[in-house]
Amino acid sequence: MNSTFFASIAATGFAVAFLHAALPTHWLPFVLVGRAQKWSTSRTLGVTLLAGLGHVGLTMVLGLALVVAGLALQPSLGGVFHWVVGGLMVAVGVFYVLRGRHSHAMPEASRTYGSDKAAIAALVTLLTLSPCEAFLPYYLAGMEHGWQAFLLLSLVLLAATSAGMLIFTALSLAGFKRLGLQWVERYEETILGAALILVGVAVAFFKT
Repeated sequence: MNSTFFASIAATGFAVAFLHAALPTHWLPFVLVGRAQKWSTSRTLGVTLLAGLGHVGLTMVLGLALVVAGLALQPSLGGVFHWVVGGLMVAVGVFYVLRGRHSHAMPEASRTYGSDKAAIAALVTLLTLSPCEAFLPYYLAGMEHGWQAFLLLSLVLLAATSAGMLIFTALSLAGFKRLGLQWVERYEETILGAALILVGVAVAFFKT
């Protein structure tokens, strides 16, 4: 797998993470709670970023565990390892496509909290315990490039997630109530599944 192909994996991973962050579950709760608690825009965005860091952090931990497991299996699988990785990505992609009819449930966020600390803790916990599972196969796909690839993909995940969450939170706070993102929630899993299938096929057929 060459560096050019890895760059395409990173770019696809950025698009997947950004699209995932565009889901209302990743920014609307912060807007609703921020307004209920009468937070300033800067404070609402700060809490959004803090929750995003937790979201990315848990995803990185899971990605690290996946890479460690992959490194342990790689010697025994030898030359078929890229087929295993590609097949796994395709399988996950098919799962997402088949689950595409299932819509994300909007978390309870319109309630008020007794204190700002309680509100922040609830929002951060809510998102931290919901990692970006769609990004995990990208860690496995970039594993052959070593730990530098893991760090780069983690930065890609951090940048895409933070940008998506902050942009859509800021737009909503600025008065853009109709952001036209209903299609994201409706088709997100189908789009992510298709992306995983394409990358999985590429990983299987374009090693080195």
